[in-house]
Amino acid sequence: MSTLLEVKNLCTYFETARGTVRAVDGVDFTLNEGDTLGVVGESGCGKTVLALSIMRLVPVPPGRIVSGSVLFEGTDLIQLSDGEMRKVRGKRISMIFQEPMTSLNPVFRVGEQIAEAVELHLGLSRKDALDHAVGMLRLVGMPSPEERILDYPHQMSGGMRQRVMIAMALSCNPRLMLADEPTTALDVTIQAQILDLINRLKEEVGTSVILITHDLGVIAEAAQFAAVMYAGKVVEHGAVSELFSVPLHPYTVGLMNSIPKIGGGKEEHLRTIAGVVPSLYELPSGCSFRDRCPDVMTVCAEEKPELLEHKPGHWVRCFKYI
Repeated sequence: MSTLLEVKNLCTYFETARGTVRAVDGVDFTLNEGDTLGVVGESGCGKTVLALSIMRLVPVPPGRIVSGSVLFEGTDLIQLSDGEMRKVRGKRISMIFQEPMTSLNPVFRVGEQIAEAVELHLGLSRKDALDHAVGMLRLVGMPSPEERILDYPHQMSGGMRQRVMIAMALSCNPRLMLADEPTTALDVTIQAQILDLINRLKEEVGTSVILITHDLGVIAEAAQFAAVMYAGKVVEHGAVSELFSVPLHPYTVGLMNSIPKIGGGKEEHLRTIAGVVPSLYELPSGCSFRDRCPDVMTVCAEEKPELLEHKPGHWVRCFKYI
């Protein structure tokens, strides 16, 4: 399958009174057409900033994309002008933001908000755009879509608002959709419905997906490939089946071991990763994970490991595999 998105050495920094925050620090990955890539990691590891960097929505100042490239269908999005990027954003690349209640405009009906993007990018009249909005709400399983387009966001449940966000993101048939924690704050049954919906729509519409989450269960359910982030860097990248069966990086191993186990006939305490995530203001020398790593070596404090291909399709950033 052909490559849809290729991110190379992407660096996004924020300048603050305390110093420079390297939120995204040399990220590399590729996404093929029709695939879902899960980006997983603890809060503050740079997942959301990565998505905002791809969308060119990093607030300037204090943030700025320092270096790297984001090749989408062969075009480097970083080099596009603001006007050129506005034509891409929403039409060819769309995003589901983390909090639908704050992402939707509270003073406009949801039908108008979906129709606005359709009018802008597809050139439809207001009536045709509203008809298209009804069709999109029906596609995402919204009950009584003809009535729901007249609702304001506060009149909807969390699951319904998330469906509106998905309908809006897919309304212009984008080639790529970024979903930032699409199941956060939803109860378990609604989470499962939203994941099933994203999987089904991906097959029907043909959209590739980058799914950002801290939940490994979501990755296992909805993604074919995964990138594990830690302190602004991708530390492991490969097929989901490979990462779950043979995790390589000590951080990935720690994440897998921290998943609660059911069954086995004997009580088992939850296993945790020792220490805390380092401050992005003052990252340690060498490997950022070395102070928490059970396999730390002398070289880990002296040099920064590179992301290298350990075996075909499985990349890891660790001196154990060099």
